Amino acid sequence: MTAGGKVLGDTNMAEMNILNSLQNGKVHMVLTPGEKELDIPNGGHEEIQMTNNEDTKPYDPFANRKVDHPTSNFDTAIHLLKGNIGTGILAMPEAFKNAGLTVGTIGLVVIGVICVHTMHILLNCARELSKRTRTPFLSFAQVGELSFKYGPPFLRPFSNTARIMIDTFICLTQLGFCCVYFVFVATNLRLFILEQFQFDLSVKLYLAILLLPLIFLNWIRNLKLLSPVMTVANLCMSIGLGIIFYYIFQDIKPITERENFHIFTASIAHLPLYFGTAIYAFEGIAMILPLENKMKRPQDFGGWRGVLNMSMVIVGLLYIAVGFFGYIKYGDKSAGSITLNLPEGDWLASTVRLVMALSIFLSYALQFYVPMSIAWPVLETYIPIGVQKLAEYAFRTVLVLVTFALAECVPNLGLVISLVGALCASSLGLILPPIFSICTFWAIGYGKFRWRLIKDSGLILFGLVGCIAGTYVSILEILAHHDS
Repeated sequence: MTAGGKVLGDTNMAEMNILNSLQNGKVHMVLTPGEKELDIPNGGHEEIQMTNNEDTKPYDPFANRKVDHPTSNFDTAIHLLKGNIGTGILAMPEAFKNAGLTVGTIGLVVIGVICVHTMHILLNCARELSKRTRTPFLSFAQVGELSFKYGPPFLRPFSNTARIMIDTFICLTQLGFCCVYFVFVATNLRLFILEQFQFDLSVKLYLAILLLPLIFLNWIRNLKLLSPVMTVANLCMSIGLGIIFYYIFQDIKPITERENFHIFTASIAHLPLYFGTAIYAFEGIAMILPLENKMKRPQDFGGWRGVLNMSMVIVGLLYIAVGFFGYIKYGDKSAGSITLNLPEGDWLASTVRLVMALSIFLSYALQFYVPMSIAWPVLETYIPIGVQKLAEYAFRTVLVLVTFALAECVPNLGLVISLVGALCASSLGLILPPIFSICTFWAIGYGKFRWRLIKDSGLILFGLVGCIAGTYVSILEILAHHDS
């Protein structure tokens, strides 16, 4: 998944990420024939035991993992790159427009470092809790649940609530990504049709036209059937990004000749919009544990020179390159997706818009699979067996209709990205991991001068301020756009 509105990698990555995202009471790992499935507390499943390790040997979760077809360090790095590069990177020029060239560049570095650090926090909490519970694999939801169980006494009764909360945030985030994808496809398809056939309809009408095909696409219940779909989506994304870089460096005008170009910073009032877009782009935390769980050498994932840091440095550099040079190229005309800035009437630019729209359209199904996999197993238990299949198709249709309704309310791509990033991605990627850390290390201490507590509290405050300010400004801009 993307995690960040992301176009996921090949089929192995897709299966791993989605099946690892199932929040219906199963450990988040890909199970192949012959492997045993481990249950967690939910829906009558057996509970992970909180063990007392004083009288036992230290537990090494890595040594106790049995994974068929483990991934190499290189494969994992490729999956991280694919999982973080999607609609977020295409919105970087508009993000820089909202922040200014200098602030946009420095801010992207700062936000990137913070996001990667919270990924490490989640990873460290998972490893610590794996040792305590003597469990080889833990998922995002399990980390939250167990951290509360090991945390302050007043939080322990809410451990199950923590798991439900994480499930809810993952669902909201993924459905938010689906809304972004809906608007992205409609906006780019509208411009393509207008260029080629001089036939113009509103974005809202294109959203309605796309509704039925997306419903049929998301009736696919078997993940393996999405394999050829994602292969085509990844190919289209790669081709599109290559051509976009070609256009960015063509005929760049001097900065001094541009109007409303902000070399240092733009309006402070627009910085929350920048924050939302940047967080949206870096929101890949949901894929961290699934990737590490499938590695041949999981100990190589973290660390200063680990797979995570090296991959995210490349991702960050790509974001900065597209944002920096895209803003220099298009200035205050930078749109919610750089594909909308490509020259009209140019066949190559039109081709980019079409292939990128196709890529994101097909990727919608993969992003949709996650909330479906979380919510449906819960609802399924209340439905008679004879009508469960029909009810599942109905529920899939309802979820697509929900994303359609939200997209119809906000058919502005840039504002949708900012809202989803500020409201959903910041909660999942910035606020929850430091809360887990505070709870996980409550009993064993926070280090000298309680540095871990101070640092995690600062991260929570940063995430809350960004979430509230970004959501507030995004909603104000959406209302202003609706009125206009």
